[in-house]
Amino acid sequence: MNSERKHIAKVIISGGGTGGHIFPAIAIANEIKSRNPKADILFVGALGRMEMTKVPEAGYEIIGLPISGLQRKLTFSNFLLPFKILKSLFMAKRVIKEFQPELVIGVGGYASGPTLKVASILKVPTLIQEQNSYPGKTNILLSKKASLICTAYEGLSKFFPEDKIRFTGNPVRKDLSERNIDRNEAHQVFGLDPSHKTILILGGSLGAKTLNDAMIGMLDSKDQNNYQYIWQCGKYYFEALSSMVSEEKHPNIKLLAFISRMDAAYAAADLIVSRAGALSVSELCLVGKPVILVPSPNVSEDHQTKNAMSLVNSEAAVLVKDAEAQKELIHKAKELLVNEEQSTKLAKNILSLARPNATVEIVDESESIIAY
Repeated sequence: MNSERKHIAKVIISGGGTGGHIFPAIAIANEIKSRNPKADILFVGALGRMEMTKVPEAGYEIIGLPISGLQRKLTFSNFLLPFKILKSLFMAKRVIKEFQPELVIGVGGYASGPTLKVASILKVPTLIQEQNSYPGKTNILLSKKASLICTAYEGLSKFFPEDKIRFTGNPVRKDLSERNIDRNEAHQVFGLDPSHKTILILGGSLGAKTLNDAMIGMLDSKDQNNYQYIWQCGKYYFEALSSMVSEEKHPNIKLLAFISRMDAAYAAADLIVSRAGALSVSELCLVGKPVILVPSPNVSEDHQTKNAMSLVNSEAAVLVKDAEAQKELIHKAKELLVNEEQSTKLAKNILSLARPNATVEIVDESESIIAY
């Protein structure tokens, strides 16, 4: 990076809703702070969403807007949506005028819409960090006035102005790129045996019913004891599953509501089963293990399938459809573990897609557009 470039002194980072938006936002904030410890960083999120707790836990101030999404079924919440949008736009205008940022960064999620819209009206430079291979409608609209768009996937010129696109990748957690733990130590973290093949099942912090049902269907199979499982079932499912998957009955299964040591989980895994959220896909590329992706069908624009297909088309992952997962998923995982040639090829190809310097590149781009 050019040493004469001005570091960011005052910035708003807006968005959230899921970990896939929040963790990249925090990674960007941390990189800004590492370059300029005196930088003033304000987050703008949506009231009642995950960012309102996760961002303060990371040490940053956040203001919540009363914005929400359009519900698929007819609800009173949909009737209130226009009023929430107007109030959010008004609040965003007040926040930007009072805070006076040099730059506003949008990471996706409900709150980024009003915040970036107002910023562009007030002539404040904006940067969009687009995590998915298929952008949402809000970011497509915002991109017309944005200064730059940092993307995690190539080939997005059909959605965004080509001259504004910078292919950077998605920011990922620092502990994953540093890899300070080996396979044996990683197994010790979970009380598992490093001499056995280990399958990591990632349903996300809230859980994925499809993946959980696939695991439940495997519990009584004859060969289930030949493998070990680190199973992140999600906080909503953990209590119900705990009685079914006790350590006495299944010592080879480590059932967890949430995995705090993701670095250890990735290091222990010989194969990973995951949803295909943008952040998950970016992390999996960095980890470089054979992966089976089961895209969630319950997301806008079916973007998880599109994320997954970007890897499948590069022979860097295997896709199992959500509707077929209960019947096929665990069988496919075991089949892949036996096929060392295919596993090695998948691991090599997915690693070639990694962008370990994404956060640094995004902050470089951010610094390039602020006023001197």
